[in-house]
Amino acid sequence: MLRSIALLFTAVFQPLLMPTLVFGLLLFGVPQATSIPEEFKFRIFILIVLSTLLIPMVTIIGLRLSGTVKSLHMPEVKDRKLPFAITALYFVLTTWFLYQKTDLDPVLWLGMTVICVAVVLLTVVSFFWKISAHMIGLGGLLAVVLVLGQKFPTFEVLYPLLGVLVLCGAVASSRLLLQAHRPTEIYAGLAVGFAVCWLGFSWIWS
Repeated sequence: MLRSIALLFTAVFQPLLMPTLVFGLLLFGVPQATSIPEEFKFRIFILIVLSTLLIPMVTIIGLRLSGTVKSLHMPEVKDRKLPFAITALYFVLTTWFLYQKTDLDPVLWLGMTVICVAVVLLTVVSFFWKISAHMIGLGGLLAVVLVLGQKFPTFEVLYPLLGVLVLCGAVASSRLLLQAHRPTEIYAGLAVGFAVCWLGFSWIWS
């Protein structure tokens, strides 16, 4: 039973979901964080969901069906190299697309750039070591919530912060229960994701 719950947590709150949660928070949870007109926010959000969640997910599933990747859980370091590299490419292309849209708030492409840095670091490290991608994503989300709470006093940070902390604990515990990671890989992922996004998003709104 516990194993099934752990699998559910890691499947639902997968790393690819984090950009969707970050930009959902920026566009709809803290409206003053961007100057994007209301009528464009949903379109931009759909673009983010497609390019950073759905398309990479379909690609990884395709790699699994073709036999290129042995398991969607990617238990071995060698299984992670290609999926993470392809994901990083999708994220870079999304960032470049947003950068080209000079009429949009620079927060969009700058935010994606910060996320790209985290994903590229994840990809590079994953060529040698099995750092936790889940915790890099959640560490980044935690940092964004804290930065928003610091930079925008009207943002009621308490409940989002508690929610993310609970998620961090639940997902980390799930990964350990499933023996998908060692504790050091969990802590390292959380630290890397948090540091990159704390520094990056603090700079964006400095």
